[in-house]
Amino acid sequence: MNDTSGLVDGLLSVAGIFNFYAIFLLFSGGVALWALAKTLNNVSNRLMEKIPARRFFILQISTLLSFALYIFGTVGLLIGVLQPPKELIFAAAGSVAVALGFALKDIAASLVAGILLLFDRPFRVGDRVNFGDTYGEIVSIGLRTVRLVTLDDNLVTIPNSRFITDVVSSGNAGELDMMVVTDFHLALDADIPRARKLLEEVVVTSRYAYLKKPVSFVVEELEVAHMLAIRLRVKAYVLDVRYEKAFQSDIVLRGTQLLNEHKIARPKISSERT
Repeated sequence: MNDTSGLVDGLLSVAGIFNFYAIFLLFSGGVALWALAKTLNNVSNRLMEKIPARRFFILQISTLLSFALYIFGTVGLLIGVLQPPKELIFAAAGSVAVALGFALKDIAASLVAGILLLFDRPFRVGDRVNFGDTYGEIVSIGLRTVRLVTLDDNLVTIPNSRFITDVVSSGNAGELDMMVVTDFHLALDADIPRARKLLEEVVVTSRYAYLKKPVSFVVEELEVAHMLAIRLRVKAYVLDVRYEKAFQSDIVLRGTQLLNEHKIARPKISSERT
């Protein structure tokens, strides 16, 4: 009888916490948190427009503040409005832990991975990354997922947990500039030193080039369409990752034109079939 009475008292205590006024405050607080996050996002966007050179830093600070706002704001709102007894807090924490451990283990893994990504920082917002067959720019790092935009303007959402176990490479590692690799194929008898000089001229005169870092070349013999050829690889830095493909296109277009004008021999694909 005493056990039944205690259970009833506990249920009534919990029911008393969730009254109409408390629900209204929780709803209002949730809207306020959403409005604050939206305002923070708008302010960061305006700052990035005014200070484009510090774009990555602003995005990283905005992400950290959003994390703190949602986590601490939600916990503070629940405790401040409901003011539950300590026993109920401990019981709720235990229930949440069990639920996350069993029913929501994938989401829990992504949440933990999101926190690890925040401190380990294998990449940052604004980085150009390769993840599997996906290449693009990180636009947000959330509690559960990472979102990146591909060069074809597709938004890709990836669970955080995958970044803990899979390999991911960052092209710029938080920097504004990034190395861009462009290949040119030449015939075996081509004037390679002359071609290298011409392509270097193309790079240093490009409006997208970041000339505080060196331009380098790699010469390699390889097979192209069943014929031996020389691959002249140009390694140069673009001043802003947003101009990666514009920089590469500029090098290819002007480089090809210059090589043709100076009659630098290119591989000729034979029309004969084997």
